[in-house]
Amino acid sequence: MENKQKNNIAITKATRVKLRTILLFAAGDCVSIFLSMIIAMATTSRTITFDLNFLYWLLFNLAVVCTSFIVFRVYFIMTRTAGLFDSLKLYFSVIVICILNIIFAVCVPSVVNVGTCLIYSICLVNFLLLIRFAQRIYFVIKYMLHRSLGNRVRAMIVGAGRAGADLVREIQTSDKINYTAVCIVDDDPVKTGSNIGDVKIAGTSEDIPSLAEKYGVKEILIAIPSAPKKEIKRIYEICQKTGCAVKILPGVYQFVSGEATVAALREVEISDLLGREQVRADTDEIAGYIRDQVVLVTGGGGSIGSELCRQIAASKPKKLIILDIYENNAYDIEQELRRHHPDLDLLALIASVRDVGKMEDVFQKYRPDIVFNAAAHKHVPLMETSPNEAVKNNVFGTLNCARLADKYAAKTFVQISTDKAVNPTNVMGATKRICEMIVQTIGRHSKNTNFVAVRFGNVLGSNGSVVPLFKRQIAEGGPVTVTDPNIIRYFMTIPEAVLLVLQAGAYAKGGQIFVLDMGDPVRIYDLAVNLIRLSGLEPGVDIEIKCTGLRPGEKLYEERLMDEEGLQTTAHGLISVARPIPLDEDFLREMLDKLYRAAYEETGEMRKYLSELVTTYHYTEEEA
Repeated sequence: MENKQKNNIAITKATRVKLRTILLFAAGDCVSIFLSMIIAMATTSRTITFDLNFLYWLLFNLAVVCTSFIVFRVYFIMTRTAGLFDSLKLYFSVIVICILNIIFAVCVPSVVNVGTCLIYSICLVNFLLLIRFAQRIYFVIKYMLHRSLGNRVRAMIVGAGRAGADLVREIQTSDKINYTAVCIVDDDPVKTGSNIGDVKIAGTSEDIPSLAEKYGVKEILIAIPSAPKKEIKRIYEICQKTGCAVKILPGVYQFVSGEATVAALREVEISDLLGREQVRADTDEIAGYIRDQVVLVTGGGGSIGSELCRQIAASKPKKLIILDIYENNAYDIEQELRRHHPDLDLLALIASVRDVGKMEDVFQKYRPDIVFNAAAHKHVPLMETSPNEAVKNNVFGTLNCARLADKYAAKTFVQISTDKAVNPTNVMGATKRICEMIVQTIGRHSKNTNFVAVRFGNVLGSNGSVVPLFKRQIAEGGPVTVTDPNIIRYFMTIPEAVLLVLQAGAYAKGGQIFVLDMGDPVRIYDLAVNLIRLSGLEPGVDIEIKCTGLRPGEKLYEERLMDEEGLQTTAHGLISVARPIPLDEDFLREMLDKLYRAAYEETGEMRKYLSELVTTYHYTEEEA
């Protein structure tokens, strides 16, 4: 109710401001009509007579101008952002006024002649334009003065399309922008040598370094919102040779919605340099199976789990349950969702997926329709030194949740997996591969629940990602540590990965393993170089990059599939189904019993049992 009242007050205030603006323009138009008539009469007859004929002509024009401007909606033009179309509306309305004045002069020649009407129309259009664009003319003059004094940031604009042209215009007509556009580059050679405003299109993207030096550029503004990510990456790499700061306009969808202004310029982010387009998903399909459902997210306070909660909340579930063992994370995402979705039925529970009694109580009490199991230990080196904890949390936490989802007839169970589960060389990867086996086995026999595991690679910005580590090391002055100069990984942003996880949930059926297309792999060394440069520093000069050697359990590259698997396509081009590998279910149950005893009794046979169950996982006697 309070928000509604605030909105009503804001609308009333905006209406008053709009009405005041229209009245001011109308008053200015009346003065323009009067002055134009006087100038026209003085020019043609050299005498100005304020008689009845002048009054008739004045009243006629007041009526004609008001009617024409209402029909052409001239009073609703936003003069600060008006373009060619708005100017044409004004010209068309004046043409109509001119024609009606000529007709008036022909019909009533005793009042006014045709020549006077023509001069009147010319004067009127100039006065009307001056009134509406006086503010912008003032800012352009001010901009020219500031530019000549040299107290603005000298900027190069990359892109001479609509976005670039709008950027130039806004720089030249706003008093809140501290840029001077000194040159433009565009890869269309036909445009080279032309001008946008008074700014020359001086060359192509390959000329950026030489032009930056020639024009004394301090910042480069990339204004190509429709460009593919690979093109943005190429241009950014060229810009890096200049030593200038680089900013970028948002994507084309934001540009169309009117968000792409100078205020929307932002620093280039690491996600811009992945060299591939951002993932899109069928949001209607996702919302369709989540809307009005009770959704449980285990590990809901983690980086993946919390983003799952954000996107699920937007799909209007009946109830969203955040379950996490770490209270601070659970509290943070709960408070965030309560702020952004005040009407959401939200519940945060502090519990461990290991605790089968507590988990049974949760399933029995709340009967979730959809379960996203994101609870897991994910740090590879830590799990090498604590393998028992990895098995307890990852394997048996997943087993508890999967069995309960089946028992209490959840509709869908989505297991978050990883590409480290493929031919694992570490404990964490081996435990995640066993989780896939569990989901596959229970899903094959379940009559109540559609089970699916979703396998993807590294996620930019997640708690286990190298990106936060690199950023901390850069902030501390280095060195940035890379285990091996040739190590490569697949990367996605957190929102992208979660979108595909949600999309995969819509396809869940019978214990499948879905594999997400992560694009081309990225060399971690190159990632470190780009992050250092994005921080305005130079690798090897300001920040050292140090290679420390592969850590225990770490591979040079990750794989998406095991040798026995193949891929089947789905309706979504970036989601594929791994063909299932036949499992000996009796052997799986037997080994799970052994793993349970080894994990909780600390028998020291943990790695041995892992390697027997996951045959591609190997360990040395020293590791055991």
